[in-house]
Amino acid sequence: MGILSKIFGLKPKVDIGQMLADGAIIVDVRTKQEFQAGHNKNAINIPLDQLEKGISKISKDQAIITCCASGIRSSAAKGKLIALGYNVENGGGWMNLRKY
Repeated sequence: MGILSKIFGLKPKVDIGQMLADGAIIVDVRTKQEFQAGHNKNAINIPLDQLEKGISKISKDQAIITCCASGIRSSAAKGKLIALGYNVENGGGWMNLRKY
């Protein structure tokens, strides 16, 4: 890791495909209506405002990739889930994950 990475706390880009191959799940934090309008076939929907309650059915041993429409809500979800003890990466907008 370079000096700028250490200063700004940056880390290498995560391989989402490898995470999925290793058993990670995609948690789409958009509203139910947004999810129904289109989503990744392997995603589960837990809207951001219901995340703390809805995530309880997922083991903390399970790697999670969050997504939303643009990456903003999924970033917020990542922070909440990390604070709860989950292993989480932000996948950004759900359309970025369509190839998986």
